[in-house]
Amino acid sequence: MANNPAEIRNMLRTYGKQLTNAKRLARFRRALKMSESVDVVTISRQARRRELIEKISREIIENLIVSGNENPVVSDILEQLELDFGERYLFEYPLDGSDVQVLKKSAEGVIDLPPEEKSVIMNRLWEITLEKVDRTML
Repeated sequence: MANNPAEIRNMLRTYGKQLTNAKRLARFRRALKMSESVDVVTISRQARRRELIEKISREIIENLIVSGNENPVVSDILEQLELDFGERYLFEYPLDGSDVQVLKKSAEGVIDLPPEEKSVIMNRLWEITLEKVDRTML
């Protein structure tokens, strides 16, 4: 046991430092936990928003664009696609139920696009639709 007053002061000083460090560590842990929960909520909101944007975009592409709907959002999307490629495209589902056809007006009439070109057009259509839906959502 420490009987010397200097040893007791030294022991109390060491204990005080340990107590101060423990309090700092506890505050740091609380702050870290709070920031993590805010990040989780933010990420969760962003993920839900992204999921909703993709769902609406799929619906627009699968139903409205292919059906030739005169919806202003659809018109804007198709107009942007035409500006990007300098061509007017038509989208149709064949009667046999296979994948959507991407057609283009040409001098020979309406032609079905080759798979590579169709892929490029469909990817750009998806990007434009996502951007449009994202901008118009609150």
